[in-house]
Amino acid sequence: MPAGAYRSDMRTSLAVPDEILEEFDATWRSEGLDSRSRAIREAMTEYVERHRTLENAGGRVAGVVVFDYEHERVIERLHGIQHAYQDVIISTSHAHRGEWCLETLFVDGKATEIRELVYALKDFDGVRRVRVMTL
Repeated sequence: MPAGAYRSDMRTSLAVPDEILEEFDATWRSEGLDSRSRAIREAMTEYVERHRTLENAGGRVAGVVVFDYEHERVIERLHGIQHAYQDVIISTSHAHRGEWCLETLFVDGKATEIRELVYALKDFDGVRRVRVMTL
C-alpha cells in the first residue's frame, strides 16, 4: 500500500471477558445493529469523540466528573487524588451501591487540570467508568 493511502478495514482481535462479550452482543442485537463489527466501530467512535472533546477543552471550564469504583480497592489512593486536585474540585457527592460507590465531582478550573484529574481517575484498576461533562 502506498505511503499515505487509507486502509478502509483492518482485522484485529481482542481479549474480552465472556460476560462482557455476552452483554455487548445482547445490547447491539437489541438495538437492531447488523453486526458485532458495526457495534464495535460505533463504540470506538464514541470513545474517540469523548477523548477529543476532553482534549480540545481549553481555558477555564466548569463541569462534573462522575465515576464508579470498588471502595476497598481504591479508597486510599482516591483520597490522595482528590486532595491533589482540591483547587479544581469544588464539591463532591457520594452514593453507596453494595461494594461499589458512585462519586460525582463538581469541578471548576483550568481545562488542563481537570483533564489531568480525569486521566488520574482512569488509571485506577478499581475504577470502572469515568464520564465527564463540561460547560
